[in-house]
Amino acid sequence: MKIDKKLIKELVDNLKDFNLTELEYQEGQTKIKVSRVTRGIDQTKSNAIVYQNKAVLNTSDHDEGIRVKSPIIGTAYLAPEPGAKKFVKVGDKIKKGQTVMIVEAMKTMNHVPSTSEGEVSKILVEDGQPVEFGQTLVILK
Repeated sequence: MKIDKKLIKELVDNLKDFNLTELEYQEGQTKIKVSRVTRGIDQTKSNAIVYQNKAVLNTSDHDEGIRVKSPIIGTAYLAPEPGAKKFVKVGDKIKKGQTVMIVEAMKTMNHVPSTSEGEVSKILVEDGQPVEFGQTLVILK
């Protein structure tokens, strides 16, 4: 993978121009995250991380079935609270509108409903895993 230094510089400049502390950019399977740490007055440090987007790599187009996707960016939770019974597990028959998991964003718990009725064939995320908008969470058959 070739790192585009010009793009990273442009993203770091955007951090400064828009007074942001963090910025993510994704193109295909490559994701770039830049962040800025402020320590005291006029002591700012910028970091850039480039990595392959595992969410894209883990979701195979070969998996057939109905896909339940994340409606928002956040953290996926498979149960209503730690140690509680999971909302669904592989093999469960579920109804349309049934909660399959929760995605937390900005301290708000957002229930993710099933878009269809069917049987859970795969759960593609782990408890506490960050998820992207539109990322497939569950596949139904």
